Amino acid sequence: MTEKLYYQDAYLKEFTAEITDIREIEDRTAIVLDRTALYPEGGGQGADHGIIRLLDGGEEISIADVQEEQEEIWHFPETKDLSGFEIGQKVSGTIDWERRFDHMQQHSGEHIISGILCRMFHCDNIGFHLGEDDVTIDYNAAFTFEEALKAEDEANRYIWENHPLVELWPDPEELKTIEYRSKKELEGNVRLTSFPGADTCACCGTHVKASAEVGLLKITSAHKFHEGTRLTLLCGRRAMDFLSMNYHANKKTAVMLSTREEKTPELVKKQIEELVSLKARLSQIKEDYFTLWADHFQGRENALVISDRLEPEEGRQLADLIANNISGTALVFTKVNDQTEDGPVYRYACVNREQDVTGLIQEMNSALSGKGGGRNGFAQGNVHADKKTIEKFLSSF
Repeated sequence: MTEKLYYQDAYLKEFTAEITDIREIEDRTAIVLDRTALYPEGGGQGADHGIIRLLDGGEEISIADVQEEQEEIWHFPETKDLSGFEIGQKVSGTIDWERRFDHMQQHSGEHIISGILCRMFHCDNIGFHLGEDDVTIDYNAAFTFEEALKAEDEANRYIWENHPLVELWPDPEELKTIEYRSKKELEGNVRLTSFPGADTCACCGTHVKASAEVGLLKITSAHKFHEGTRLTLLCGRRAMDFLSMNYHANKKTAVMLSTREEKTPELVKKQIEELVSLKARLSQIKEDYFTLWADHFQGRENALVISDRLEPEEGRQLADLIANNISGTALVFTKVNDQTEDGPVYRYACVNREQDVTGLIQEMNSALSGKGGGRNGFAQGNVHADKKTIEKFLSSF
């Protein structure tokens, strides 16, 4: 059995211990210590990282994963080479404190917001994952993002009031008298963590000493998940970084729009509406222009257009309109790339209302290093050739 120092003092950054076992577990090597401050993965919280070094030799290994199995804590190094480490040796351990404290902030913030939300909506927290980027929590009740933000406001007020964390290890009879948040009945050696007035919950994770150390809590999303709601949460430094990133992005936007930061949503909305209107007007103008362009070919047998200004989609639109005014084939080429190793790239659209164009396309692809095709009276693709080469090939078109 490994002594769990992280329960005695979650702020312990360094410790000494003795190696009690070294074993192969599947394709990894694990070190077991008689005591450790490195928290194993569990309860939705990720494992601590850290370093274990020999007291008498100075050799050290980086710990990338920690797991618990039958009251033993397994420390998995980044390397399988543990030469120099033996059972019975004394070691010192150092935890990655930045990672640990971040986990403590996220986990404590999750307890506080979950206690508030579960009270507001008479629900349970049925899922929790403390990820590298954010925290996700699942609840078996439906609520909106706006409702979640009301809980966020209450949670932050609670955090700033700096309520102390209370840890309890009640015996079975005491446990019956305590109200705590849980979706199932608990038995055995139960650890309760409590932020009085916000949440009391059975938990195996590490937490801050007092709520103010959470710093800041920010809900970034709340959306329907199965029959309930999935919440995404950031606390502490993560929340600060998120808000700072959004502030600077908004500030840059405000400078570009020559307005104040609080006015950017209103101005962006106005510009989007104007852009939609302009796109609609431009679409109509283009349709009118292409119609006039197509009318220029009225009565001809075939028609060829090679343009360096049109987009490929516009080329297809023009070819379709021209085909309505001629008796043969409409071919429109639009430049895609000025220069490649094989020459300029043109996108073609080919339309014939009466005949299959497969033969023409195969011949053109062969002569102009092209690729593409179609069926019946329509084909499209690319050729690697300049304007003069295309015109020369189609001179008798």
